[in-house]
Amino acid sequence: MGTHIAVRFDGHRAYVTLDRPDKHNGLTIDMLHDLVANAKLVARRSEVRAVILSGNGPSFSSGLDISAAMSDPLAIVRNFVPLPWRGTNAFQEACWAWRRLPVPVIAAVHGRCYGGGLQLALAADVRFATPDAEFSAMEAKHGLIPDMTGAATLSRLIGMDKALLLTMTADLVDADRAARIGLVTELTPDPVAEAEKLADRLATRSPHAVASAKKLFEKSWRASTRRTLAIERATQLPLILRKARSRRTED
Repeated sequence: MGTHIAVRFDGHRAYVTLDRPDKHNGLTIDMLHDLVANAKLVARRSEVRAVILSGNGPSFSSGLDISAAMSDPLAIVRNFVPLPWRGTNAFQEACWAWRRLPVPVIAAVHGRCYGGGLQLALAADVRFATPDAEFSAMEAKHGLIPDMTGAATLSRLIGMDKALLLTMTADLVDADRAARIGLVTELTPDPVAEAEKLADRLATRSPHAVASAKKLFEKSWRASTRRTLAIERATQLPLILRKARSRRTED
């Protein structure tokens, strides 16, 4: 793995930490690939029941390091092309790889959470943030749009009108407003500690039920009622059968 993503395992928790503090954890292309690789690493660890995603230093992440990325334009082009079997390019998969995990991903946010960093946090299932954290979909300042899965998460969480407003203006959003509009799940002085408490609570629940709940809402979020109910049945049936097998074994 690269030197700017730190990963450690502690029982049922996996800690994934952006570790480029001198640059406010500005994301490089190498870091994007490391995020994907580490998501795969976590997926192979059967003991992991939750992931805590955070940033070292003064910020969670200030977003894509534009100057570093533009030093090799060909690398941007190569990594912009999606892989057909997964439907994402390297920029998108760095975020969506965490949404693909069957275990909950909890983002612990402090300081700056801008651009690609915001999109990474939005790809988590839950976001705890400090009261002084700042958020911005700031791509418009560079003449761009969010393209690291922000289009798939922003409008889901806060509605299309607010998503458009944040995207078009690139305004800074303070933590209070972020919590009010749904960018943040909860404000807390110590997001990592809060994430650990949630991870421990989730570890007491059935891992199959937790994974199925994540799958259920991901698949049905934009579906029609008829499709949602079909997904609900299809997701529930394996759990019912598992429960029945367990009962027979006990008997």
